Amino acid sequence: MSSRRFALVADVSSADRASIEPVLRRLIGGEITATADGLHVAATVRGEVAQDLNRALLSALRRVERHTRLRSAWTADGVTERFFDYVPKGSRSAR
Repeated sequence: MSSRRFALVADVSSADRASIEPVLRRLIGGEITATADGLHVAATVRGEVAQDLNRALLSALRRVERHTRLRSAWTADGVTERFFDYVPKGSRSAR
C-alpha cells in the first residue's frame, strides 16, 4: 500500500494537558491550540490507513497520560473517517 496524505482534525482532552502537548507537537506538528477541554489539532499526516494512524497517535499520548481522550477525523481521497479513542465512528464523503 502506498502512503497517503491525511488531513487530521482532532480534539484531545487529558488530565495533564501540559504533558501531552509536547508529544503532539513532536508526532503531528500542525496547528495546536488550547481549548477549554484540552487541545484542538489541525494537521496533515502521511500514512497508509486512518485507523492505524489514529491508534498510533492515541497510544503515544496514553503512554504519557493514561486519561487521554481523542476525537478525530481523518480525511484522504475524499473520504472522512471519524474515531472516538480507538473506536471507528463511521465514514462519509468529504465533498
